[in-house]
Amino acid sequence: AEMAAARLSGTENRLVSLPLSRIRVIMKSSPEVSSINQDALFLTAKATELFVQYLATYSYKHGRGKEKNALTYTDLSHTAEECETFQFLADILPKKILASKYLKMLEKEKRDGEVREDDEGEEEEDEDKA
Repeated sequence: AEMAAARLSGTENRLVSLPLSRIRVIMKSSPEVSSINQDALFLTAKATELFVQYLATYSYKHGRGKEKNALTYTDLSHTAEECETFQFLADILPKKILASKYLKMLEKEKRDGEVREDDEGEEEEDEDKA
């Protein structure tokens, strides 16, 4: 039985490119996970691989990288921002901006935030009166 299991895991390893040991570590990092079934591990690895493939293909086809025959970070971040399917990745794949531009955005947010807080206070008072 052990030989069959060894052969099976050997076959599984060839069917996925991602290292199963790393995926097991990531899965175990979740507090809800106590043990991981070998099939669940394999299927998670395969699903991850197919997802990454789909993301890369979609980003390549819809990005500017194909002009240079390359997939770029910008293509990936654009996909995360523009495509509803991938919007959950927007925090992980943010658009690259210059530090100076980012600092200006933070300053503007800070100023707008102060103004908004004052506005919200007035709105709350209006609601109380109504």
